[in-house]
Amino acid sequence: MASREELLADTFVQLADTLVEDFDVIDVMTMLSGRCVDLLGASATGILLADVHPNLHVVAASSERANLLELFQIQNDEGPCLDAFRTGKAVVHGDLGTNSPWPVFGPKAVEAGLPSVHAFPMGVRDTVLGTLNLFMGEAGPLATADVALAQAFAHAATIALLQDRAADDANRLTTQLQGALDSRITIEQAKGVIAERAGVGVDEAFRRLRSYARGHNVKLTDVAAAVVSRDMPASHIEILLGPGDHS
Repeated sequence: MASREELLADTFVQLADTLVEDFDVIDVMTMLSGRCVDLLGASATGILLADVHPNLHVVAASSERANLLELFQIQNDEGPCLDAFRTGKAVVHGDLGTNSPWPVFGPKAVEAGLPSVHAFPMGVRDTVLGTLNLFMGEAGPLATADVALAQAFAHAATIALLQDRAADDANRLTTQLQGALDSRITIEQAKGVIAERAGVGVDEAFRRLRSYARGHNVKLTDVAAAVVSRDMPASHIEILLGPGDHS
């Protein structure tokens, strides 16, 4: 098993690799979301990106529980992730069970077993692209070093999204982010297809899609699109579905 230092180094290496090669935005954000669980002790994590309007959308989550909490914030227009996005400043809250500034989101998060939440803006200069969000299984403050590391991850993710595009190239940036958001919709559809046909949970369905993509050296979004459009060969679909009768 890799040490914390090795995971940390590998995470930044993978983010740096996006600067020199074509990459799958959803897959990279999913990798980062998972690494935040491993490295920062979060029970769940999520990443939100904004569209042109700007409205926030979930592009990566470490689990379906995190995905639902992120969606709950967006639907109710309330929560730490929205505050971090609007202010461009980190929102660190150690105990949602007491003095929560979010009367709707706070109790929902506590009910989900995630009483502490921390949101970090993904931005450069005056432009905020989205937020990186940590949901903790126990109430309590986030260590100062972990706050700094989470914000460093958020900055690195922003650079990955921007790549070689100038920060003021609004049209190209909007196109890239919209493409990522569209890809997320396709991935959600593919998760549903695999989950229903294989009789597994959506988290397991997503794990299979991502494992297939990496094992076959293709983009996650391309795999999802093939599943949804039914263009994937039956033998490959069987790999995703696993053993058993899925007719």
